[in-house]
Amino acid sequence: MPTPTVVLVHGAFADSSSWNEVVARMDEDDVPVVAVANPLRGLAEDARYLSDVLDAVAGEVVLVGHCYGGMVITEAGSRDAVTALVYVSAFAPDHGESADELSRRFPGSTLGDTVARYPVRSGGRELVVRREAFADQLAADVPRPLAAAMSVTQRPVAEGALSDTVESTVPAWRTRPSWFVYGDADRSIPTAALRFMADRADAVVRRVLWDGPHALGVSRPDDVADVILEAVAAVGTGGRPAD
Repeated sequence: MPTPTVVLVHGAFADSSSWNEVVARMDEDDVPVVAVANPLRGLAEDARYLSDVLDAVAGEVVLVGHCYGGMVITEAGSRDAVTALVYVSAFAPDHGESADELSRRFPGSTLGDTVARYPVRSGGRELVVRREAFADQLAADVPRPLAAAMSVTQRPVAEGALSDTVESTVPAWRTRPSWFVYGDADRSIPTAALRFMADRADAVVRRVLWDGPHALGVSRPDDVADVILEAVAAVGTGGRPAD
């Protein structure tokens, strides 16, 4: 049976290059991979765009989301081709939940203190993490020169995207096996929130990385890749985890 394609969806304040080292591991293992340029304009729009990308992928898919990207894969992940979901320091919302509400439900996030907001002519505001706060907030164990570059190349997120709620009455993680990997030093999504969502989804794997910050795909790419490859191996026999 052909190997599923891994489709990577980045979150807010990042771009698809944040997956570079994870992509390298997929290539080493001959696993087909696509890194999506998530528009970060709004949950419904971003999910539609991801669906268009998935339409162009042949065969089965293991869908991976980081941070807000977890919102997007949850909304778009119920397609027949999607056989597994991997949440990397990511939101796994239920119907009617938003990223903003889930991050506030549990104490510990300091993201709001680091964000700058500015209006855009199309309406609403965009959010960025201030350069001087970026490394400590999102990439605490990333080499400082790389974290500085990430702060410059971050993609702004539309403010409304973080308050948009999941429209699907049956989110994808209720019908697809899921894998979770996150750090216990995440300053953006409280560890308690990540644990709650992994438990609620009855995740096949729940891997917690000691002192792991938010940007695990950059700082701990091998750990992230290992979890993704576990999902690929598990569902490669026909869409369900192997016994």
